[in-house]
Amino acid sequence: MKIYDYDGAKNISGERIRQARVTQRLTQGDLAARMQLNGVQIEREAISKIESGARFVADYELVHFSKVLGVAINWLVGEE
Repeated sequence: MKIYDYDGAKNISGERIRQARVTQRLTQGDLAARMQLNGVQIEREAISKIESGARFVADYELVHFSKVLGVAINWLVGEE
């Protein structure tokens, strides 16, 4: 399987996830805990890698990030 990067990153949503998290004054650990409460097993380190673009984001994770952060999926992927 070939792994692709987009402009040097493995996702396009990491920066928006970070923006929403910081706006809500959540730590990466807080966000990971909320994701876990919603059934997604993810650790703080994975949140850090997602935000820096070093880790892919699965489609089901994107759905849960949207719910937990209270933002639209379209916004997370850079559409207004």
